[in-house]
Amino acid sequence: MQHYRKFWLQIGFILCTSIFLSFPVSASEKIVIGILHRADFAYADMMQKAYSMALEVINKEGGVNGHPIKLVFADDRGKRREGQIAVEKLIVQNGAVMLVGGYSSSNTLDMARVADRRDRPFLVCTAADDRITQRQLLNIYRLNPPASEYANGLEKFMITRLNPSSMSIIYENSPYGTGGALQMMWFCRENDIAITAILPYHKERASEAYFKKILTHVQKDVPDVIYMVSYLKDAALLVKTIRALNIKSLLSGGAGGFTHEKFISLAGAAAEKTITATLWSPHLQYSGTQTFFQNFLKRYGIQPDYHGAEAYAALLVAADALRRAKSLQPKDIREALNATQMMTPFGPVQFKSYKNFQRQNRLPTQVLQIMNNRFETIWPLELATADFQP
Repeated sequence: MQHYRKFWLQIGFILCTSIFLSFPVSASEKIVIGILHRADFAYADMMQKAYSMALEVINKEGGVNGHPIKLVFADDRGKRREGQIAVEKLIVQNGAVMLVGGYSSSNTLDMARVADRRDRPFLVCTAADDRITQRQLLNIYRLNPPASEYANGLEKFMITRLNPSSMSIIYENSPYGTGGALQMMWFCRENDIAITAILPYHKERASEAYFKKILTHVQKDVPDVIYMVSYLKDAALLVKTIRALNIKSLLSGGAGGFTHEKFISLAGAAAEKTITATLWSPHLQYSGTQTFFQNFLKRYGIQPDYHGAEAYAALLVAADALRRAKSLQPKDIREALNATQMMTPFGPVQFKSYKNFQRQNRLPTQVLQIMNNRFETIWPLELATADFQP
């Protein structure tokens, strides 16, 4: 009996939520945006701070047509079941009119399926697995480039400035890591770059001893470039281990953990001259980029990387769509998202369909190099703050 009572209470809540979405809310009613995040993610704190900054700006400017926005966070814990529960909670219990976030590629696709089944627009801003915007999911939009496009700027830099003859590829054995590694493999084959080693690793086993064992393959045939796709702690440990083994290759990261300010402190002297792909740089000439960067640095005392810029921009895009939507019904929000054409501190945003992607934003990517314990932009040349140091 208690089971049926709970069932009908949930049905009643959903019906009430549906009615709420159909009509204008009262002036004092807050509009809820659900944020899908992962508390133990290396960039979670940076992104949460960026969401808070964006929320302040939005509500100071009148929110959504006079109604303040309220953010509700749900931790997906990077796991499939917990992610599904987080989506259900934000929609059913918290009445979120749309969702923003999605950090880990491994479970964001599952959360996207739940959001689509629940008919709730979901703006992904970090998870990179190509499949997220390749599955014909009507409610799924993505702000950040897919994994296969992360290294576009880095690839152009390599062809133009490096012209390497050989490369080893080391990557976390996850959808994110595998996607980035596969793209670089294709790049090498298309440009006659010999691949001397392809080395996936299990994140759960990451340690100095484990990496030394893997790197024996690299020591036997030292390449011009070692390309790595990893998150923060693994990225720093990999670089330290490579340098401890006196391997002289140019080290290159595929964004991810290589762009965080903490990477430099964690890897220490071993990080010097490492290059990395990045999705964003504070040196970009987009309107609001420098203002966002300086405000974040002044408030929190740390430099934001592209993860912070993604979160900040995603909330601005969500608010813009809600302001233009005819109502808070999913169909009207989707129509507004489909018509989005705006400039953000992260770059221009317009959701397009191309190749196998649907509702995907496209952006150029850049290359950073660590020089004297700080990131410098080295590509493209028109944005460069320093010359590449081989």
